[in-house]
Amino acid sequence: MARKVPVFLEPTKDRSIIVFGGGNVAYRKCRQFEGFHITVVADKTVPNMGEVCDEIILDHFNPEDIGGYLEGKFIAVAATDSKALNAAITASARRNGILVNSAHGGGDILLPSIVRKDTYTVAVSSEGSVPAFPPYVARRIDEMLGPEYDLMMRLLTEIRSGLQERVSQQPRRAEYLAEILATEKVWKKLENSDLPGALDIARGLEERYRDQ
Repeated sequence: MARKVPVFLEPTKDRSIIVFGGGNVAYRKCRQFEGFHITVVADKTVPNMGEVCDEIILDHFNPEDIGGYLEGKFIAVAATDSKALNAAITASARRNGILVNSAHGGGDILLPSIVRKDTYTVAVSSEGSVPAFPPYVARRIDEMLGPEYDLMMRLLTEIRSGLQERVSQQPRRAEYLAEILATEKVWKKLENSDLPGALDIARGLEERYRDQ
């Protein structure tokens, strides 16, 4: 099986997600696609489904009905409790040129376990081979990434403001930012929540990278 390509998608209500199924799995899928326009198709749904989607269509659909729901959709999600029905949804979506995620595997899109911090996001996937593994790794990563990493992101954002005018060559800018990240004194300041002190050290490093 070919390796998946990790991507981040910007959620927008202009992009429509259709979720087939109304159980707990479908509910979790809807939560993961928060921000898109989400339509759920199912004969019944769990409580609170209406809070995580934009539209619910109550329908006991058959495989031959699936194509009629796919027009104009960005992504289809096969989240019924039937492996055969999910396979039919996956096949129909692919025939219609629509990306699909399936609760039983075999789709184009996998939804990773996510560690979301204030300024950055980490995603973990086993690419469908061992579903229990990504949540475990995500928890371990979450434990490791303290508040100093968010502070480092804020520091780098501050440093990059106007950096192109001060250091015109991109390779030199990359070297400078890499040196900041590798400087233990900067991290020590951030671990003590001293962002101004860390910025002072980082700006001091900039001198030898600046255009002459």
